[in-house]
Amino acid sequence: MRRAITLLSASMIALSAGAASAQNAKPRNLILFVPDGLRGGIVTPQTAPAMAEIRDKGVHFKNSHSLFPTFTMANSSALSTGHYLGDTGTFSNTIFTGYTSVPAGDTVVPFIENDAVLADIDDHFNGDYLNEETLLKMARGQGFSTAAIGKVGPTLLFDHTDRGKNTIVVDDSTGGKTGVPLSDEMKDALTKAGLPLATPSRGDNAKAGDAKTPGTTVANVAQQAYMADVATKVVLPMFKARNKPFVLVFWSRDPDGSQHNTGDSLNTITPGINGPTSMAGIKNADNNLAQLRKALDELGLSATTNIMVSSDHGFSTISKESKTSPSAKIAYDDTPKDFLPMGFLAIDLAKALNLPLFDPNDKNAKVADNAHPKAGNGVLGQDPAKPDVVVATNGGSDLIYLPNRDKKLADRVIKALLEQDYVSGLFVDDKLGNFPGTLPMSNLNLKGKAVTPNPSIVVNFRSWSSGCEIPTNCSVQIADTVLRQGQGMHGSFSRGDTYNFTAAIGPDFKAGYVDPLPVSNADVGMTAAQLLGLRTPNNGGLIGRVMSEALPNGIVPKMAEGTLVSKKPSANGLRTVLKFQRVLSTRYFDVAGFPGRTLGLEETDGKQKTAGK
Repeated sequence: MRRAITLLSASMIALSAGAASAQNAKPRNLILFVPDGLRGGIVTPQTAPAMAEIRDKGVHFKNSHSLFPTFTMANSSALSTGHYLGDTGTFSNTIFTGYTSVPAGDTVVPFIENDAVLADIDDHFNGDYLNEETLLKMARGQGFSTAAIGKVGPTLLFDHTDRGKNTIVVDDSTGGKTGVPLSDEMKDALTKAGLPLATPSRGDNAKAGDAKTPGTTVANVAQQAYMADVATKVVLPMFKARNKPFVLVFWSRDPDGSQHNTGDSLNTITPGINGPTSMAGIKNADNNLAQLRKALDELGLSATTNIMVSSDHGFSTISKESKTSPSAKIAYDDTPKDFLPMGFLAIDLAKALNLPLFDPNDKNAKVADNAHPKAGNGVLGQDPAKPDVVVATNGGSDLIYLPNRDKKLADRVIKALLEQDYVSGLFVDDKLGNFPGTLPMSNLNLKGKAVTPNPSIVVNFRSWSSGCEIPTNCSVQIADTVLRQGQGMHGSFSRGDTYNFTAAIGPDFKAGYVDPLPVSNADVGMTAAQLLGLRTPNNGGLIGRVMSEALPNGIVPKMAEGTLVSKKPSANGLRTVLKFQRVLSTRYFDVAGFPGRTLGLEETDGKQKTAGK
């Protein structure tokens, strides 16, 4: 019933919004610009003038949302399909696939920001693991010229089954062994423009440092300058010459890359991701956007091109401190004393469950007592080939899979997690039942038509503000990552991570309009498809809505707010609280966790509330 209501609501909005573009005999062009990891409240005329101009002169979506878990590939799947993660199966950047992926290094928990890994997963799941049509695939099917340029992984996802045959794909891997091949047309055009056929490396921007050595102090300028040149000097002129409408996705690795690897704040949370390196990353992305807009002007394409800007998620500074974790009390060669090591969740669970821990990124070698898994991931059980528990490490939240769907084991895992001070909220697969202190995954649209294995438990980590005028600009979080305290991460359910940046400008958008309604990355995908006149054939019903209120003559639907709380508290009194907003049947997830342990949830939030779907 809910799916039918969702589809009907989306259809009603789409019909009303269609008037904006139906008057055009020829569809508009579209550029989707994604500044990876850009915080919703960080954009000003000083920090990012090009983005601020689009926000202020076009539409400012001031109530914007990333999907949780707030990771890149998860939100790329939403932007590219308009669906929530329960349908796309892209639950995080590292997922359990249920089989061993050779391109990922012979592991069952591949990191999927990799073109070869995506192809492998597609092959395993009947040629299309997303199980939903993507924006660029639909567009090229209707005669649009299409291109995706930028960060490896999310860029390809917009037309991952085509693999460069029709859609132009240029990312970090272009020209390398795992890259998507360039067409002869593109090779000739790049050569004529004086641009290399292989993407330059990130250089010093890729240096993450270690516990004693600071990370990078430079933005990803050279690599992104190449990609911006490819877009403005090759692709856009090519598209203009074809005299057909086009769709261009430009996924800027900055500020994400510079914030992750920042060397401004080694082992301290200040300035964290507000140091000069992170700010340079924001400006770098902004410069790329300005270059794209200038090219549109020079080519005479501005009047017929809509530009949508949406970051995939917000960002936070990493903390590695815990008073309860057994792993923080162990000495590691590469980890400062009393700090959480990489893979702390897998280590702590193995101890609590009294199960052997094996490393799926090291040929399932057993993890020694004074060591941690190489990539943080872990398989627990007597036989690593048939694990009882799989931990997929991601950052501000981790995924736990129980391949045998053992409800008694799930209860033991949940009770162990509830004892840790770094945990703030647990979401459990509905099929396992209800557990005190938790909420079901269906509340988050994590249960749908996905073909990849569904996580059994999603673990959200603690977050807070380090203290600044806009708390979401200085959020801090516990993160399960190789990166260090003081560097940057995302993935949590804090408002610092769910509050992304979204704005739009162009002939099919209102001018100078501030949109108070909640919107999400799934809405961006649905709205882009609507503007292009594309019909989306949905396998699943977990879809975003067309942002009709931002379009001329579009309807302005009403919104409401709500809170869900665990039906029963845990033995130590903890309840998972989820605060959300709703437009018609579409939910927008603001923040979740244990009150007082998640940025945006006060100690009093969730009291005298009851759980429900």
